[in-house]
Amino acid sequence: CLPANQERFANGKLVTVQFHPSAQVVMTAGHDRSVSLFQVKNFNLCYVDGIRNPKIQSIYLESFPIYKACFSVDGEQVIATGTHHKMFFVYDMMSGSIIPIEKVRGVEERFLKNFEVSPDGSFMLLTGTSGYLHLLSMKTKELISTMKVNGRCTASAFTPDSSKIYSYSKEGEVFIWDVRSRKCLHKFEDEGSLEGKCIAVSKNNQYVACGSASGVVNLYTTDVCLKENHPKPVKAIMNLVTSATCVTFNPTTEILAVASREADEAVKLV
Repeated sequence: CLPANQERFANGKLVTVQFHPSAQVVMTAGHDRSVSLFQVKNFNLCYVDGIRNPKIQSIYLESFPIYKACFSVDGEQVIATGTHHKMFFVYDMMSGSIIPIEKVRGVEERFLKNFEVSPDGSFMLLTGTSGYLHLLSMKTKELISTMKVNGRCTASAFTPDSSKIYSYSKEGEVFIWDVRSRKCLHKFEDEGSLEGKCIAVSKNNQYVACGSASGVVNLYTTDVCLKENHPKPVKAIMNLVTSATCVTFNPTTEILAVASREADEAVKLV
């Protein structure tokens, strides 16, 4: 297959590549301050008749190197955060308008970079500094509540039904939150973790994967995580020799991808 973004290669590091939730469109975004959309025809077949992968649109955010961009669950919006900004942008794909969210009332953060969107499309979770997690309404982008973990939060993940949040701290602890009450239901220590880096919950809610700075990815069953303070992983994946910076399950929970951005081609499928 030809490069999906061959009609507009980025002038800087790409930080996001994501397929649209329902259309045959792929999005790229990165440090060159741009978000680009490309049509990718028949990417799920053994041949590609979209030889050109035509560019649909590019938007440019002046003085805003992108840290992360993500489609909304309905595919009508793109949310983009910057590398050193406390504001973020919402691109409305239906109207073509770019909406700057200059300030979220009640959120006092110097930078807003990492975020997650809940699978049901209702919530946006902003990762703040000093362990603060800010839960926003996806519809209004207004603050609903703020939660706090001990230490510094490095990664979070919603459960598939959007009822819980797993937050991974730099100190290697995982906090489990109830979204409705915003109360901490339980916390456990990731075995052997010196520094937490990334976390993922499988689509069938059976497993939780925690990736640490040592490169080890621990795989737990969710029922054990909710009961024990020092759960034993069902598997410790040792294939990475640099920090595990990305873990994600495939939709059928048969494959776990683990990766490190600190080394070339450091991607393993388990």
